[in-house]
Amino acid sequence: MSQTPAPSADSPPRRPRPPLRQVFARHKLLGMLLALALIWLFFWPQTDGSFVRPNSISNLLLQTSVTGMLACGMVLVIIAGEIDLSVGSLLGLLGGVAALLTVNHGWNTWLAVAVVLLLGAAFGLVNGYLTTRLRVPSFIVGLGGMLAYRGLLQLSTDSVTIAPVPDDLGAIAQAFVPPGLSWAIVVLIIALACGLTLARRRRHRQLGLDRIPAWLDTLRVSAIAAAAIGFVLVLNQAHGVPLPVLILLAMLGVFTWITTQTVFGRHVYAVGGNVEASRLSGVNVRRVKLLVFMLMGLMCAFAGVVNTARLAAGSPSAGVGSELDAIAACFIGGTSMRGGSGTVYGAMIGALVMASLDNGMQQMNVDTSWQMIVKGAVLVLAVWIDVATGAERA
Repeated sequence: MSQTPAPSADSPPRRPRPPLRQVFARHKLLGMLLALALIWLFFWPQTDGSFVRPNSISNLLLQTSVTGMLACGMVLVIIAGEIDLSVGSLLGLLGGVAALLTVNHGWNTWLAVAVVLLLGAAFGLVNGYLTTRLRVPSFIVGLGGMLAYRGLLQLSTDSVTIAPVPDDLGAIAQAFVPPGLSWAIVVLIIALACGLTLARRRRHRQLGLDRIPAWLDTLRVSAIAAAAIGFVLVLNQAHGVPLPVLILLAMLGVFTWITTQTVFGRHVYAVGGNVEASRLSGVNVRRVKLLVFMLMGLMCAFAGVVNTARLAAGSPSAGVGSELDAIAACFIGGTSMRGGSGTVYGAMIGALVMASLDNGMQQMNVDTSWQMIVKGAVLVLAVWIDVATGAERA
């Protein structure tokens, strides 16, 4: 029977670890899902059940899509040890450009969307260049961008709303995936989960690495299958899966693959964990951060197009406060404010938590002031949990 070695005479005795803190430290995803479930259980009776009806859930996921797209990029920025406060204003600017090109100048919708995506990547590169080459702190770059991009938006639109956008642009946010295609995607997700799990177990066996019990992998795949089936069943009772939600799920898959299966993803974590050690190991730190900011700008472009399509207009106030929701989603989702730690799917759950709070309190007719107080308290609580569990791991 194994025994815990006694502490040496030179080291102070360690205090016993609180079991609840151990659970949060080791199973952050479980903690986030539990918090989300408690939020839904609270709003269910408070809204007479309307919060969990299919139409309400569809609208909730549609609200989540814009914040989730921003969170996909923001989680990489924070993991790399940086921050970007300009994303809300950049979202508004790029969405305004899409409206300007299609409404005022009569451009083809898809050509305008392609130009907006290129502009988003270009603005991201500008932010990255200022941070990595000119050594301006990313906080200051983001703060300056927040003001400058908002000013450009108001200047280009003359501070008036541009509407209505073409029907094919509005369809990006208002269209729904046909039920047959939704079920085909569910089958694909389950097949991918099974295939990736088997491939991982085979690779671990070939390398002689320890493998988790087969029943645990089976339970994990079963949970993914049940979630996917339930997701489509509920949304098909409304109008179907909203197209922006499908786009967000595709981004979730792409960014999860980038962070877990690519050299670039490993470099992002390494840079955020220890910049100097990464540089000495041969990692091009500047290039990694430059690419991270470029991806952030690209996500702002996607979110801006979806937001404009959802509103069916380009608004000079679009995106106000979105940067705070995206940052809060990352921290609530377990991304460490110190950098070097975090997951994309955690940030997605964080975005869903933020949208659930917004949606639930709006249905309860809670005053806007109290909504801001509650969201601020949740953000502080999430960061406190990160600090507490970080100290526990140390």
